[in-house]
Amino acid sequence: MPTVVGVRFKPVTKTYYFLPVAGEEPPHLKDPVIVKTSRGQELGWVSMEAKEVPSSETKGDLKPILRKATPLDLMSLEKYRAREPEALAKCREKVAELNLPMKVIRAEYSFDGSKLLFLFTAEQRVDFRELVRALVRSFRTRVEMRQIGARDEAKIIDGYGRCGRQLCCSSWLTEFHPVSIRMAKNQQLPLAPTEISGACGRLLCCLAYEDDTYKEIRKQLPKVGTHVTHMEHGKGVIKGLNILKEHAIVDFEGSGRIEVAVETLLLPGQKPPEPKPEEAAEPVAENVAASPPTDKSVAPKPKRSSQKRRKRRRRKPKSKN
Repeated sequence: MPTVVGVRFKPVTKTYYFLPVAGEEPPHLKDPVIVKTSRGQELGWVSMEAKEVPSSETKGDLKPILRKATPLDLMSLEKYRAREPEALAKCREKVAELNLPMKVIRAEYSFDGSKLLFLFTAEQRVDFRELVRALVRSFRTRVEMRQIGARDEAKIIDGYGRCGRQLCCSSWLTEFHPVSIRMAKNQQLPLAPTEISGACGRLLCCLAYEDDTYKEIRKQLPKVGTHVTHMEHGKGVIKGLNILKEHAIVDFEGSGRIEVAVETLLLPGQKPPEPKPEEAAEPVAENVAASPPTDKSVAPKPKRSSQKRRKRRRRKPKSKN
């Protein structure tokens, strides 16, 4: 397995593998380095320290890290970055003059000013050869034009999504993954373009985040149209599913549509669960002898009623013969 170093050229972008300098200490995390690419020398930052990776993760021949970037390289990078807004305005002016059907998004200088790259969007292929010649005469450097898609445009411009948070593509998403309309159908979302489209006009990237979870839950739920039986509402037909709650919307005979938990439904051929045996109640002790009083004091005698005392007073003494 080759030992590689991960390098990233811009924030929130893909990490590329490069070979470390032989015989030198490999660079550390966030160190600026000068690397050799197919487009010439570029300045990037280490996003992954040197480690061994399987050969299956590397594609083609790996380019080497030439050296660590010096303070002069970083100063040169900042100098040419300050010129990018002027170059962008000049390019847009030339595009308007030539009446080209394209929208220029960004201008990017290389760290040493040897190359100037323009990113643009267009609905169709554009012949920009005359534009490139005009830009070369203006900037006296090598000029490249690169067409990008709507998702890349949204990533560069940045913004906020319908959730109220910063766009995923510009805040943390380093690579775009394929998103299909089937994912929206699996999640039972409205298929209106305004509901499932992002700032780029394409399908929301977040549709792919929970798609696997919806698929796994849906496998355990009965299909729409299945005849079921409920212990309380009787027989019915499933008309819809609430996947996250694992509930079913059932059209019961005589009761209408009611949302119930799937676990309370009986499918065709399924027997109802046997009732659990009730636990026997503990026998209550009867005729329990009273415990002797702890208090040694004698209980007071019950008082006689006043009616009995009156009868005693009325009795006459017996006469002596």
